[in-house]
Amino acid sequence: MTKERVALVTGGSRGLGRAISVRLAKDHGYHVLVNYSSSPKAANEVVEEIVANGGSAETIGFNVSDRASVTEVLKAWTDANPESNIEVIVNNAGITKDGLFMVMPDADWDDVLGVSLGGFYNVTHALVDRMIRKRFGRIVNVVSVSGMMGNAGQVNYSAAKAGIIGATKALAKEIARRNVTVNAVAPGFIETDMTKDFDQKEMARMIPMHRFGKPEEVAAAVSFLVSKDASYITGNVININGGLYC
Repeated sequence: MTKERVALVTGGSRGLGRAISVRLAKDHGYHVLVNYSSSPKAANEVVEEIVANGGSAETIGFNVSDRASVTEVLKAWTDANPESNIEVIVNNAGITKDGLFMVMPDADWDDVLGVSLGGFYNVTHALVDRMIRKRFGRIVNVVSVSGMMGNAGQVNYSAAKAGIIGATKALAKEIARRNVTVNAVAPGFIETDMTKDFDQKEMARMIPMHRFGKPEEVAAAVSFLVSKDASYITGNVININGGLYC
């Protein structure tokens, strides 16, 4: 399996990241860099799943909010793989630290924005120049329904995701003529570790489809956005929320 065509998925060791990593390898034959920050075992399990299905993948560890680490690790990888080209970035890494804004600790604000919004900058900024020079790239940012409509108790998370939405639209305009697209997917309530403690039966009542989504349904949208069929789509946000927000 060639490593020439590479996709990087941040936060790829679990939940949405895991489903996206598996789907990109299956649908497009990408060598997938499964990023993790604190769970190498889970990341290795994703790699094993991809390889078992005939694909190619490896883990790559860094905290997306640590700019120096991101730069160092990605440079080391690209230097060691000069024939490879990271042509897809999926900025999926994110955390929540929910609480009312009036009593929110500074660290909860800084940490959530640092991972989501800072992570988008750190990873994309480190790789986008090569995409521009190669005149091809696909950047997909995983945002949230919270960034579209806001959510009480999630001012930090909503702000981070809304910021990425704005960045998606602006960056798309800057680099569209270089055949690099920038889009986002905005999941609603999806069955992942982030929602495992939610009362699904109760919360599903406010969703028109009366159910939570599956990680694979988000992965399918990401797969489409990196495909040739989506080559004229950029600066857009695809809502994946069962009709919760349209």
